[in-house]
Amino acid sequence: MGAKLRGAKLRTRLCVLTLCISAPVGAASGGGRRAIRFEEVGAKAGVRVRHHTRTFHGKNAGILHMFTSGGAAVAVGDYDGDGYEDIFVTDSDIGKPNHLFHNNGVHNNGVHNNGVRNGTVSFTDVAVQADNDGKLDLLVTRFGTPILYHNEGNGRFKDVTASSGLNKFANTIAVIAVDYDNDGYLDLVFANYFKPVNLLDLKDPPVLPNDLDNATNGGGVTLWRNTGKGTFEDVTEKAGLGKVNGWALDVGHGDFNNDGLQDIYIACDYGTDHIFFNNDDGTFREVTEKATGWDTKKGMNVEVADYDNDGWLDIYVTNITDEYMKECNMLWHNNGDGTFTDVAKETGTCETGWGWAAKFADLDNDGWQDLFVVNGLRSAGPESYVTRLLPFLTTPGVDFSDINNWPEIGNRSWSGYQKKHLYRNLGNGAFKDISAEAGVNNDLDGRGSGVADFDNDGRLDLVQTNADQPLLLFHNITATRGNWVELKLIGVRSNRDAIGARITIEAGGMRQIREVDGGNGYAGESTRRVHFGLGKMNKLDRVEIRWPSGLKQQVTVPINRISYIEEGVGVVTR
Repeated sequence: MGAKLRGAKLRTRLCVLTLCISAPVGAASGGGRRAIRFEEVGAKAGVRVRHHTRTFHGKNAGILHMFTSGGAAVAVGDYDGDGYEDIFVTDSDIGKPNHLFHNNGVHNNGVHNNGVRNGTVSFTDVAVQADNDGKLDLLVTRFGTPILYHNEGNGRFKDVTASSGLNKFANTIAVIAVDYDNDGYLDLVFANYFKPVNLLDLKDPPVLPNDLDNATNGGGVTLWRNTGKGTFEDVTEKAGLGKVNGWALDVGHGDFNNDGLQDIYIACDYGTDHIFFNNDDGTFREVTEKATGWDTKKGMNVEVADYDNDGWLDIYVTNITDEYMKECNMLWHNNGDGTFTDVAKETGTCETGWGWAAKFADLDNDGWQDLFVVNGLRSAGPESYVTRLLPFLTTPGVDFSDINNWPEIGNRSWSGYQKKHLYRNLGNGAFKDISAEAGVNNDLDGRGSGVADFDNDGRLDLVQTNADQPLLLFHNITATRGNWVELKLIGVRSNRDAIGARITIEAGGMRQIREVDGGNGYAGESTRRVHFGLGKMNKLDRVEIRWPSGLKQQVTVPINRISYIEEGVGVVTR
């Protein structure tokens, strides 16, 4: 952790993705409920790289390896502005390179691996030089100090961590970029797992959770405000987020109460989850008790979407359901009055094993967002670690935080070989698991996922990262799907990425909303293009954008095309 940068270039493997999985852009046929299908093309596309968890040594090596195996992360973004989404994936072991895959082109760059990678990554224009220049910079969080790379605009990146003020040690595992104060500059919210202790040089063995349900010794969250001058300042306490002391595993954002401000949900692996509403004065107020009540589940993922098209953003949190923990996920339905109701059981999205990342996306363009969930902790030998773990967990007075008390895991599996889940949104408040027929029910140890239209054909594709296993790239080959529209927003008064902007469309009596998010979903950032499925509708009746600046703008865009929209101007050429 905190290893110095080496001057070597990234050992990059590149592939012209559009040649590997291309399909023409054009009008889609039909809108009926035909089968959703994917083809796994990772090897064909040249992106089949294997992730490696950090190698530890000594008595506690196996336990530390398990607790730090969450760093197989992916970020999707068009870093060179050529109109095709690129892919960045992390590796977590020392000496193993990260990978930047350029879509339909080859560029050298300056992004490389330099130490412990156990966090997520985020492509974002954070304007580190106060330029809001539209070039996607790269933030890599990890156990140690984060790394911020500025996009130099020539296919290369420059490490600006020290000058940005972000070079503060923390065990960060997730990050979102969001302009919480709407000043036009993207701020950063870090979810910190462990407290800031050096896992490679443990001085005090009590480093694990002090309570498996109500832990209070985690790293909490950190809010970094973008000053607009190339630096960030820690405003966590000032903003009212300092009292979070759980093991924050993911953080997500969205306008949950429809007041035009970005709110925050924090999922804690150990300790309760938290919801904070934005006060519009640089501070947040906690509303957890009223909004959802306090929970003791193992929160893993925060994904935000209006899954039932009622105009209110809902929240999906993965938890753990295995032979020991029977938790069920949480699909928090937004009641529109500041409260949420968990409808995971009623909707059929409850049990996904050892859940990690989850993403909503309209995969067949029928106007209803489907749900892809990856799972699995550790696939190894036939013996289950739980058989050794249960006596330890049920021993009265045991100190869970002392790593020396945990039984060695060896070659045992723990919630391994679990099938992934793809839930089709039936449009009636329920989902149906179609994983096998869709071709995504692999049993790898999933961690992160990303969604993007990599070949610009109007069908959303999926990326899945896996701990200590190869990456999977699922090309959407759904034959009969609905019409669609994709919008790339360009902020002017608002932050350049338009994160926090809300788009409302109406077509044929159906009304849908989307918000541009800055990294929702564990260990994976999806495209910032906003995608809508239209079903059989062949025209849009209304498109309105509510920008973070407060400006409301109506535009006219064609269907079955990607449109670029500039704040206050309208449709522009890329």
